[in-house]
Amino acid sequence: MMKLSSKIQKCGFSPMRKFQSYQVAAEARGLKIYHLNIGQPDIETPKVFFDTIREFRQPVLSYAPSPGVPAYLEAVKRYYSELNVPLQQGNILATTGGSEALEIALACILDDGDEILIPEPFYPNYNTFVRITGGSIRPISTSPEEGYRYADRARIEPLINEHTRAILMTNPGNPTGVVLSPEEVRLMAEIAREHDLFLIGDEVYREFVYGGEKLTTLLELEDMAEYVVVIDSVSKRFSACGARIGALISRNQELMANAMKICQGRLCAATLDQVGATALYGVDSSYFAAVQEEYKKRRDTCMEGLSKIPGVMCECPKGAFYIMAKLPVDDTDRFQAWLLEEFDNHGETVMFAPGEGFYATPGKGRDEIRIAYALQQRDLERAMAVLASGIQAYTARAGKS
Repeated sequence: MMKLSSKIQKCGFSPMRKFQSYQVAAEARGLKIYHLNIGQPDIETPKVFFDTIREFRQPVLSYAPSPGVPAYLEAVKRYYSELNVPLQQGNILATTGGSEALEIALACILDDGDEILIPEPFYPNYNTFVRITGGSIRPISTSPEEGYRYADRARIEPLINEHTRAILMTNPGNPTGVVLSPEEVRLMAEIAREHDLFLIGDEVYREFVYGGEKLTTLLELEDMAEYVVVIDSVSKRFSACGARIGALISRNQELMANAMKICQGRLCAATLDQVGATALYGVDSSYFAAVQEEYKKRRDTCMEGLSKIPGVMCECPKGAFYIMAKLPVDDTDRFQAWLLEEFDNHGETVMFAPGEGFYATPGKGRDEIRIAYALQQRDLERAMAVLASGIQAYTARAGKS
């Protein structure tokens, strides 16, 4: 029998998408499902993206340069200059979404047996990206009781050993919504520098901060230039997930020179999508203000609904558009299957992402879920009511068995 790689066999399926077959069966029975499981924004993509694509008049749709379309690289550079971060085009590589940017960075940094520290819960696809390199995740443990905070020297330094190569953090956090203060960002950077580690910042949710606090990008720390790698994307910033255009950003010349080998090997990120993404970076700042206000309202709607459900524990997220919540059920995987197979509230049910897949520590997160508040407010209000009804019915059923 032909053998598949041990690396791919260590990878799991996405907890956001693993119940798709249940979803199809439920919808075939006529059930309406409120999708809280996937962070797909429903905010309209700025019209300039589509207009720019329609106006593309080149006679041949050719390969883009491997580093990226120059106009796109310049647009990203200009965006960061407005954040008081001076970059050169050579510090930026165009990628197929933030996902490829992270894959390239990890491929450049990790070898078989190497370790990377990541606060858990974390975006589950990090598991796939790390394991495919032959590396492994050593989790920085957090808890819902502590609001999933992790920027603590005493918590992080004991995890560092001779196999550790990097720290990866998402700021604002997916799935927790945690936003690091400037002091916490500086602490993470100092830990990385003192132990000669790369510090990878997944900052694709940078515009989604709701408390008025300043979000510090790692790229502001100019004294950390050799250590910092930033992952960026147009997906969430401009509600353009399908464009699949991101950026790998670092001032570490050796890292970027080696990353170019992969960029050349995969030829280029999609030419036409880069053209459209370039136009997105020209939208007025009022766009971000309106989107931010809309998501803040959605967050508050979810928090109000969750606060009324007995036994639910969750911290109000400060950023991104996710809530990590602890439910009064023993296994949210089983609960999700039950919601799709056996439950309905006036012909409706909900989907979320079960929490266990967001952890590297076995058994953790089994009673937690991630909610993506990427729906319209009226749908979120109804979804919270359906979730509350489902929890009540499920726990009552469990009590009788």
